[in-house]
Amino acid sequence: MSEFWLISAPGDKENVQALERMNTVTSKSNLSYNTKFAIPDFKVGTLDSLVGLSDELGKLDTFAESLIRRMAQSVVEVMEDSKGKAQEHLLANGGLKEKMKCLKIDLTSFVTHFEWDMAKYPAKQPLVSVVDTIAKQLAQIEMDLKSRTAAYNTLKTNLENLEKKSMGNLFTRTLSDIVSKEDFVLDSEYLITLLVIVPKSNYSQWQKTYESLSDMVVPRSTKLITEDKEGGLFTVTLFRKVIEDFKTKAKENKFTVREFYYDEKEIKREREEMARLLSDKKQQYGPLLRWLKVNFSEAFIAWIHVKALRVFVESVLRYGLPVNFQAVLLQPLKKSSTKRLREVLNSVFRHLDEVAATSILDASVEIPGLQLNNQDYFPYVYFHIDLSLLD
Repeated sequence: MSEFWLISAPGDKENVQALERMNTVTSKSNLSYNTKFAIPDFKVGTLDSLVGLSDELGKLDTFAESLIRRMAQSVVEVMEDSKGKAQEHLLANGGLKEKMKCLKIDLTSFVTHFEWDMAKYPAKQPLVSVVDTIAKQLAQIEMDLKSRTAAYNTLKTNLENLEKKSMGNLFTRTLSDIVSKEDFVLDSEYLITLLVIVPKSNYSQWQKTYESLSDMVVPRSTKLITEDKEGGLFTVTLFRKVIEDFKTKAKENKFTVREFYYDEKEIKREREEMARLLSDKKQQYGPLLRWLKVNFSEAFIAWIHVKALRVFVESVLRYGLPVNFQAVLLQPLKKSSTKRLREVLNSVFRHLDEVAATSILDASVEIPGLQLNNQDYFPYVYFHIDLSLLD
């Protein structure tokens, strides 16, 4: 499973023993894989400032997760490929120990081996400064994401619109990539070449009747240019003054004159535009994908640091000063066992908050002063991490 539960409990002897009981039960019952989650000692400041920071971190957590999900989706869209291929590019590089920074680190490994990046986010700084650094970093990434993907998507849309013109049936698709100069009588004061769509079942009738559909049709002037499942595109040359009469007679015989006049400059412009867009897309593809990979990694690493900050702040607010708590990362092993895992945690840590533990079993019990939905509140500090970013 790509789901993690990040919890904390006080670091005193009683609760360390409770954590050991949790590890024993969850291991024996094959409920979860548990690892310690190391969080540095930060400058706490006042409890009032921590309350404000708690709210700010909640919003930053939501924003960061939304950002990395959008970035993951952008990788899928840019690659125009399956989610499996895109997943290979969603990594957290440079986030673990120095000697591993050159390796490709998958997201699960990064979370389970998390180490605070002291160089990027110095723990000696006030907490508010650390949070501000991460917030500014993520805001800049989002701004760049918007501008880069907007430019690429505009290019992609323009290209798709041109490509759509080459699709569809003979009634709607562009003909500039089908016809050539040699198919038409051009620059004649009297003659003009028309293009006529003929149903496949009517090919024989067309060949027998096209010369007599109106006066002044040039004999043996028809030629099949192309065909699709339903019919074929034929040329016919006639005098300009009988165009309307010919169109009317053709329609009566289920032949459709396609409105098209050969314009060499326009056709050349359209082909050059297609070539330019294809070239621009190819040139932008590599740099954009590289930018997405690098900055997805940066944003993901920042997000997990936000989770660590939330655990620290909530643990201090919940368990008080001096700072003494232990954080643990649980990876539920099966979706079907999450309910049982929750029951084990609530039982082991029930003593931390009897009212909360009771309310989990009885939703009608309200916790005084608690603004959260009871279902989001547990006797221990708890945060959820979901790495299913492409679902």
